[in-house]
Amino acid sequence: MKKVGILGGGQLGRMLLQEAANFPVDTWVMENDPHCPAAHLCQHFVLGDIRNYDDVYRFGKQLDALTIEIESVNIDALEQLEREGLTVIPRPSALRIIQDKTEQKLFYQQHQLPTAPFVIVQNRAAVNDLLSFLPAVMKIGKGGYDGKGVQVLESAADTGKAFDAPSVLEKKVDIDKELAILVAVDKTGQTAIYPPVEMVFDPYLNLLDYQIAPADIQQKVLWRAEAIALTLAKALQSPGLFAVELFLSRNGDVLVNETAPRVHNSGHHTIEAQVCSQYEMLWRILLDLPLGNTAALHPSCLVNLVGEAGYSGPAAYDGLSEVLKMDAVYVHLYGKAETRPARKMGHITVLGKDRVDLVYKANIIKRTLKVVSGTKENDPGNVKR
Repeated sequence: MKKVGILGGGQLGRMLLQEAANFPVDTWVMENDPHCPAAHLCQHFVLGDIRNYDDVYRFGKQLDALTIEIESVNIDALEQLEREGLTVIPRPSALRIIQDKTEQKLFYQQHQLPTAPFVIVQNRAAVNDLLSFLPAVMKIGKGGYDGKGVQVLESAADTGKAFDAPSVLEKKVDIDKELAILVAVDKTGQTAIYPPVEMVFDPYLNLLDYQIAPADIQQKVLWRAEAIALTLAKALQSPGLFAVELFLSRNGDVLVNETAPRVHNSGHHTIEAQVCSQYEMLWRILLDLPLGNTAALHPSCLVNLVGEAGYSGPAAYDGLSEVLKMDAVYVHLYGKAETRPARKMGHITVLGKDRVDLVYKANIIKRTLKVVSGTKENDPGNVKR
């Protein structure tokens, strides 16, 4: 039985392990929190820091294959393990490109992949020399995640919000829709592509609010988006699962936004809505099995469940019973004991007959299901003593 490790024990690792039960595989997880969402679902849990060279190297030495559920891992250790014969998916060379948003942008440019005009800056002071480039979106090179490390700079008045670190300054796009496409690549270079989804983001949290699958786009846009996603995934020269996020501008351009080299929030709906989920697909790649069928079984909507503003502490789920009474609604809670504002706590997948039905149900769920705690942060009675 092949021993496969996962670096990171969050909700993505949790759902990957839930699917692993259907395969002949010995699962290992390394994370620095013994109570992380994935800890109790793996066969072997190792306490360690996924950013530390020695921890990652020692963890990998006992495995047949290794994957990730988050990009912020020690790539030097992965490169050494790969040189010594370990199967690392995605390859460290692909991770090194994607881990740094400045490298990502240069990669798109090198491979003539359409993306918004950009300038790479080394510090906050450099932005003051580029005021004519505004409005722009500034993305910190390393360390950004889930909306963190992104600032919108509309004018010179916003330059104080700029990051004082190497970053990408990207021309602001007049966006009609935000799309995402998952591409699977096996070790022989064969590919499978999932239908695109349409993502709607919370403008305040800069997190996914909900998404619709399949995306409501014209056929020519679909072909263009698929061609870009496939070209990008193949250019990375690595097996794995790649989530390609795209902008559809109001003038009809399809532009690459970012890429994630792993299972992704935009693919959660595939658990119920696709013949082969993104999690099953990654196990097929890791275990040298044929790629799965990406066809949709039903139109679907996914609602992100995040901690309510003003609440921190032991998680409680108001409205859960009401949502569970709804037809064709699937609740996934991530097993996080503590909630805090905007923390990802779960997701809900809705199956329906059309877009109107799906959006209607999604709005009911958003109004009904809330992640709270015992007392609000601004409650005068909630005082630490």
